[in-house]
Amino acid sequence: MYVVILAGGGGTRLWPLSRPETPKPFLPLLDDRSLLQRTVDRVVDHPEFPLGLDDVTVVTDRRYLGIVGDQLPGIRVIAEPAGRNTTAAIALATILIDRPDDEVMVVLPADHLIGREDEFRRVLVAAAGLAGGAFGVDAPLVTLGIKVDRAATEYGYLIPDLDVQGEDGALGAHPLRAFEEKPGRDRAAALQAEPGVAWNAGIFLWQRMAIRAALERYTGLMTLLEPVARSDAGLAAAYDQLRPISIDHAVMESAASDRRVVMAAMEAGWNDLGSWGALAGALGVSADGLVVQPHETAEAGPRDLIVERVDGQLAVSSGPRGILAPTPTAVLRGALAGRPAVEALIDRVTRWEERS
Repeated sequence: MYVVILAGGGGTRLWPLSRPETPKPFLPLLDDRSLLQRTVDRVVDHPEFPLGLDDVTVVTDRRYLGIVGDQLPGIRVIAEPAGRNTTAAIALATILIDRPDDEVMVVLPADHLIGREDEFRRVLVAAAGLAGGAFGVDAPLVTLGIKVDRAATEYGYLIPDLDVQGEDGALGAHPLRAFEEKPGRDRAAALQAEPGVAWNAGIFLWQRMAIRAALERYTGLMTLLEPVARSDAGLAAAYDQLRPISIDHAVMESAASDRRVVMAAMEAGWNDLGSWGALAGALGVSADGLVVQPHETAEAGPRDLIVERVDGQLAVSSGPRGILAPTPTAVLRGALAGRPAVEALIDRVTRWEERS
């Protein structure tokens, strides 16, 4: 087993904390370790998950090579010429990481919170067994699902075939009937009501030969990238031809329709930290958050906090106040009581920016 960590993305729902030059995975949001460092920490040097640093590769935009090198000295990094979403990153990792074809590749986002890391590792080990063959499918694509607790429109949904139950009931594994990416509100509510439906965590396990075959079947990426993958100029030219597309759209939806995908349930305190509200909750602050885009208007109430950049520096203030800012500004509704935690967050990120 080996791990591929995808470290990129703009983190636009966390502006102005996250910026194009310093995306969410590289920020010390929860403590002094960045989300990327915490992702590596939870999979390296654990008795129940015996992988070392040599078994981990980070795939990132070449703009962030310096940051990754500073945060994770000695780790292997694959540099993309530009961000083209997860399909291109996974295809490039499939080509450039020389591991046996039947070895299991674990694909992890770099920017999630896992509350119960021991359970997370247990699920990964069990799910890796499914990737060798399950439900009559040789080398299926395995995806991890998160229990749905609201009609979220920001996540993809996994729709399992509950008529087929695996031998490992503790893992909650089923063949996947459909893979549905980010539905509208009405459809999300309908999916929430369906038994067994789960959110897509963006965590995948598959044999190298299985994802290669899927990429060849559903995309033209292997034909495009493989001949030029080790040439900087050739790879850059190939990436110029790519449109960004997620692995969910490019591969998983079709593979699920072809009954090539297996879902395993995971309950390990997962949080994608994908919004100000989610981040505030992880810090123990009860708040809803929104990002006010440049030159749009908003009103902050007396119990709200405002996070903005003043002369390029992060700052926190409280309402009531009208907002019409030249740069993205976050309003944290009802967060005033949690101001110390928000100020500590801003201080951590500011100190990191000053050192970088």
